[in-house]
Amino acid sequence: MENVVLTIHLILALLLIGVVLLQRSEGGGLGMGGGGAISARGAATALGKITWVLAAAFIVTSITLTMLAAGAGKTGSVADQIGIQAPKPAETPAPAASDLLPPAPADAPATPQKAEN
Repeated sequence: MENVVLTIHLILALLLIGVVLLQRSEGGGLGMGGGGAISARGAATALGKITWVLAAAFIVTSITLTMLAAGAGKTGSVADQIGIQAPKPAETPAPAASDLLPPAPADAPATPQKAEN
């Protein structure tokens, strides 16, 4: 079912792109040229009506795909679905204090010298 709706969705997207590209440009960016589908002349064109129908169908298929995906969502691990036990993380021991210090230079004495007062 989901594959059928997805196929229809993709076909609608391609048709919608094609119909929008076929329409005549009114000039001016962001619809400033002549009102577009808001004016009576713009709404009466066949390509305008086809665009609205395809856009409505595209939105319906988008919502349908969202509902199908939400309904198919399952909790759990992918490993649970294929029946393999997930490996447990290895416990690492805490580092020793000597591991956190930078290494001493090779010519440094093994014990610090006492300060003379």
